[in-house]
Amino acid sequence: MLPLMTQTGLKGRERAFDRLCHRLVGSGRLSVRYPSGAVREYGDGSGDAARFHIRRPQALVRIALNPEFALGEAWMEGDITLEHGDLGDALTQLLKAGGAGRAGGMAGWLRALRRLRRRLDQFNPAGRARRNVAHHYDLDDGLFDLVLDADKQYSCAYFEHEGMGLEAAQAAKKNHIAGKLCLQDGQRVLDIGCGWGGMALTLARQANVSVLGVTLSQRQLDVARQRAEAAGLSGRVRFELVDYRALEGRFDRIVSVGMFEHVGIDHYREFFETVRGRLAPGGIALIHSIGRMDGPGYTNPWLAKYIFPGGYIPALSETLPHVERAGLLTGDIEVLRLHYARTLQAWRRRSQASRERIEALYDRRFFRMWEFYLASSEAAFRSGQMMVFQLQLLADLEAAPLTRDYMYTPAARQAEDRRAA
Repeated sequence: MLPLMTQTGLKGRERAFDRLCHRLVGSGRLSVRYPSGAVREYGDGSGDAARFHIRRPQALVRIALNPEFALGEAWMEGDITLEHGDLGDALTQLLKAGGAGRAGGMAGWLRALRRLRRRLDQFNPAGRARRNVAHHYDLDDGLFDLVLDADKQYSCAYFEHEGMGLEAAQAAKKNHIAGKLCLQDGQRVLDIGCGWGGMALTLARQANVSVLGVTLSQRQLDVARQRAEAAGLSGRVRFELVDYRALEGRFDRIVSVGMFEHVGIDHYREFFETVRGRLAPGGIALIHSIGRMDGPGYTNPWLAKYIFPGGYIPALSETLPHVERAGLLTGDIEVLRLHYARTLQAWRRRSQASRERIEALYDRRFFRMWEFYLASSEAAFRSGQMMVFQLQLLADLEAAPLTRDYMYTPAARQAEDRRAA
């Protein structure tokens, strides 16, 4: 239980912040301990309360002026700590209550400015795209080994049933995507943004196909090549450090998992025209991406600086027009709602269990940055702002079966059916 609100009076900066909190938190329960020691509660009193402790008066001003950016920085620096509750739950409550969207004044002007300049922020020619990818994906491999599953899947898992663990859910995600690709022996497959190679290796194991995986991360490339060699698949699975826009040739299947978020809105036409140009007649492409549930927006400024520079989460409404203009046919759209929230929760728990080792790799400030990134991302999915979509795109109408049953047929059964045919 939280102790009762203290009677200590608020000081000048604290009073201004108190008024902001009353605007931001319209529902739920949120408690704040101020630098003076005063404690105030906000919201309508429903649900469990979380308590933040703001340790430095300067943080009050920064957060009040620019909450979307300064809250994350204050957490990184230790200017804000959590005295009670879970960080993910507290941030989810803030987002459900309206969060920074209810802020006025300077914060409101900054939100408008970010909407206006979002195209500039997402300008990702090949050179800049490579630097942006390196910023995040070339982190020490030890970090990802501690946080991810054994196959190093760094995208939304697929939880087919309650109680499913992360390892099984990531395997289910790969199988689900493979089912939508309708693989046939002898086909050529392109994996755009192949990560550490797990998806490409899975596809090669499930069917006698050859796979080309491309990435802009040197660290990922090195690991993927080592894995293909160790698995005895280097003859059919090849990985290259190349921008997808520089590729030539045709592929029977194209898959891209967790890469479209890095394309940038001004490059959507280029992306889908490239997919169409690389897709052979009768081909199928599967694009797996985080998406916005509440329509077009802009990238959170803290995430843009510290986590994914140049990144942007698209809404379906700003994605599908480019699919249509590229001459691709939409075969299927599936929305995964809370699957990524569960994935992020699993990553956060693994991070917390390995805190000392992560801090040894980097430092305490990095760990708090990583913790806030996972918790705030989880909150975005739990609050209904974000989801994951899978677009199955076809080169022609008969590229995929007429019903969706095949998507849920185990890969081994699909292989048997193909051989029988």
